[in-house]
Amino acid sequence: MLPKWALRTAAGYFDDYRNMILTPPTYFDNVRIIEQTQAIDALAALAQSTRLEIFRLLVRIGPDGLNAGEIAERLGVGASTLSHHLATLDRARLLRSWRVQRQIFYATDYGGTRRLLSFLMEDCCQGRPELCGDGLGTLACVTKQKEPTDEAPAPACGC
Repeated sequence: MLPKWALRTAAGYFDDYRNMILTPPTYFDNVRIIEQTQAIDALAALAQSTRLEIFRLLVRIGPDGLNAGEIAERLGVGASTLSHHLATLDRARLLRSWRVQRQIFYATDYGGTRRLLSFLMEDCCQGRPELCGDGLGTLACVTKQKEPTDEAPAPACGC
């Protein structure tokens, strides 16, 4: 901790005798920290049974989504409880929402979901997704977006 009188600079600070006290440079991989924080938020949002049911329902429904009333009906969840869970999933970038007149519709945010899966599978099988098997190889293909080669043709997912 620096004393109150110390004048800070980018390289360090000056003591009361005007001697420069150097501090070691710090480096933060801000992009990686942000990705990790977003992944933690998304996983925490899915770590609750009702939210996981909501997410899986909306994945099955597809990009057209459902309005909040239909989601509540299908899952047997109260409106205020559902509102809280939907807001949590929306903040975690796993859902997207839009308003049509007086109704709010929700659908899976496939971009956010893909980013989460990409983060989780980033280092799959030491960068060789073909070693992971069909399901994980396809997922890794989506995350890496590699061009097909003679050794590894494009998988059925269309990547």
